[in-house]
Amino acid sequence: MQWGNFLAKEAATHDLSLKQTAAFIKYFKTKNLGNSEAKLASELNVDIAAFRKWMGEVYDKFAQNYPELAISNSRGKLEKLQAYLSAKYNSELDVLKPLAAMKLLKSLVVWERLQQEPWVARRICKFLGYLPLALELVGRYLNKMPDLSLETLLMQLQRKRLEHEAVVNANSLMPYEYGLAEAFELSWEHLDENAQSFGYLLSLCALADIPLSVETIEDDKKQQLWEKAIADLLELHLLQQKSKGIYRLNPQIRRLIQMKLDNSSEADEAKTKFAAMMLEVAKLIPQQLNPEDILNLTPHIPHITEVATHLSEYLSDENLITLFTKLAWFYQGQELYQQAEPWLQQSVELTQNHLNLEHSDVVANLNNLAGLYESTGRYNEAEPLYQQALELRKRLLGDNHLDVATSLNNLARIYEFTGRYSEAEPLLEQVLELRKRLLGEEHTDVATTLSYLALVYESRGGYSEAEPLYHQALELWKRLVGEEHPHVATTLNNLAALYCYTGRYSEAEPLLKQALELRKRLLGEEHIDVGTSLNNLAQLYESTGRYSKAEPLYQQALELSKRLLGDNHPDVAISLNNLAALYRNTRRYRKAKPLFEKALKICERTLGVSHPTTMTVRTNYASFLREAYH
Repeated sequence: MQWGNFLAKEAATHDLSLKQTAAFIKYFKTKNLGNSEAKLASELNVDIAAFRKWMGEVYDKFAQNYPELAISNSRGKLEKLQAYLSAKYNSELDVLKPLAAMKLLKSLVVWERLQQEPWVARRICKFLGYLPLALELVGRYLNKMPDLSLETLLMQLQRKRLEHEAVVNANSLMPYEYGLAEAFELSWEHLDENAQSFGYLLSLCALADIPLSVETIEDDKKQQLWEKAIADLLELHLLQQKSKGIYRLNPQIRRLIQMKLDNSSEADEAKTKFAAMMLEVAKLIPQQLNPEDILNLTPHIPHITEVATHLSEYLSDENLITLFTKLAWFYQGQELYQQAEPWLQQSVELTQNHLNLEHSDVVANLNNLAGLYESTGRYNEAEPLYQQALELRKRLLGDNHLDVATSLNNLARIYEFTGRYSEAEPLLEQVLELRKRLLGEEHTDVATTLSYLALVYESRGGYSEAEPLYHQALELWKRLVGEEHPHVATTLNNLAALYCYTGRYSEAEPLLKQALELRKRLLGEEHIDVGTSLNNLAQLYESTGRYSKAEPLYQQALELSKRLLGDNHPDVAISLNNLAALYRNTRRYRKAKPLFEKALKICERTLGVSHPTTMTVRTNYASFLREAYH
């Protein structure tokens, strides 16, 4: 493969924009190595600041896939990238030897046809730079044109090269891929308008698997057109099928189609249409994800992200806010907070800058971002957002509204998490009073608030105040949903915890057993709430010195959380921490140490170093080390 083709391939693989590609290829062309940035910028007809910006963006895109490229000095960065590219070029295996190229062509074209013009076949292989992809395109094209001679084909390829070189010479930003571009051009011209338009849409997808469920299209005519377009693109090898309903574009083919699109009159229409299609898919993302949602939506996320990142100007502000919010929900629903955060931040910024500050969407986005900060233990960042949302809701809705109660509850939760119980209590008392007045005494939200207020009383040591509220909540749940309900199990669990805190283990134990059996019966053995109950009962046994009973329950809870959540989930870390603490208490230090270490590593990676759970595990581990090794 020629160096220029290699650079073009790398640009396509790393999804560089047209401007980034031009700067990248110009900078790393062999004849330009050593030239000043000012000279290279002038050849591209841009100022040096723009050139440096593009090259910085280029480096960042490569460094995302190859972290070892990241070094501090900016000049050193590009030298490092040059060394990486040279090493990769020297090890590239996708350029065939001449005999292997002929063998590939023979596998694609009837041998008798090649035998009629053997020397021309060899010249075609050489002209195409022995590139497998270009040979594949030409072979498929020949099969579509049974009467075309190889000599005529070669002349067509040569003519395409002259046409392309003229265009490239007139446009310094246009990259050129010798061999592949000519083969692509012949195949593209053979497509009808329908297939080309469909190819334009596909080129706007991300560099990822593309899910195409043609059978779900209700319009029969549109379904037939899509099916034919897919068949035509597959036949010419411009599209590959990975499995049923899953397709992929080669990065270089994608770039060549994008260049075609950008030079066509259909560009704006295609981009608007694609953005609208991805918006409709994004609208299907619920705030609370289940495993089926994750499975169904995951293939679409790269393409929704592509619109949010590169085609945002083709959506209205309101629709762009929806797109950002839905992407955040997708990640937040899986506790992937780092991926969710930038989308929520952009959503908040957009709502504040482009919508009326008194708009309800501003409140919703403030709450969403605050909820993420809360989930990651960044309470000092969540608090002002919840306060702002509360004030906005009061101005928009008045003091006597259920949404105001929700905002009061959110703020109280932050106070409770940070140990400010005296500030949380009056807010929760307001919430309880509001919900009783607006919803009536017999409502599930009232039962939930009773439990939460009881928890706050309990947290500051007000056990006598908390206990009657738990009893009220338990009776209310039983009246509203019946005795066989998960909420009843949760309230039994909360009441049992209070009994444990006050040393009333004989009263707590039957409640914990009842909650465990209820959850198993209602939710099944394989449910995360069952794991919570196993942990709680194990802790009671441990607190009362019944270690042999506690250990198998801790182990069951750990295995269950691993099966349901994977090995790297915060709940798995909590189970590891609990089991490690038991081993510590029974002086089995060799067993405890690796569990503490693994629990801490999971918490730091998933929740961050400052999250309360992380800090608790770190404190437990430090205490263990002092006890075991001093």
